[in-house]
Amino acid sequence: MRKLKVTEMGRMSVAEYKASEKQPLVVVLDHVRSLYNVGSVFRSSDAFRLSGVCLCGITAQPPHPEIHKTALGAEESVPWRYFKQTEEAVRWLKEEGYTVLAVEQCEGSTLLHHFHKEKGRKYAIVLGNEVKGIQQHVVDMCDGCLEIPQYGTKHSLNVSVTAGIVLWHLTEKV
Repeated sequence: MRKLKVTEMGRMSVAEYKASEKQPLVVVLDHVRSLYNVGSVFRSSDAFRLSGVCLCGITAQPPHPEIHKTALGAEESVPWRYFKQTEEAVRWLKEEGYTVLAVEQCEGSTLLHHFHKEKGRKYAIVLGNEVKGIQQHVVDMCDGCLEIPQYGTKHSLNVSVTAGIVLWHLTEKV
């Protein structure tokens, strides 16, 4: 087995990415503190060719060297928008026809492996602050809640790890 060289991977240019068809999926970051997490979410969003990212509240915005360090330029390819309040992003996405799902441990949440997308529907996932999670009033605005099953002593995952797991699950069947 031989590792592929970068030149053998057939990667798109930023212009090709911007012109390409996107997954009908958006990530909303609700007051995410770590610029490295923000950059990592951009990078995963690029990898899965998402429609965009909404940065909310204290979540940092590009351009920023710490975002770029983990995004590796994905902040240039993935469309993004800033909202002062996460509620504004959720309202806007719903007006645009998105089903908005919190990724949080909630009463009545759907375990990720039990969730099945409806064909033709657009989805947005909300990911929360590294310490407090998603604000309760934002959870209340969402159309549902997804939860990643966890079996160890810890009951939380890093927000960028969570993004990767959920995005893979929501895009693998397309």
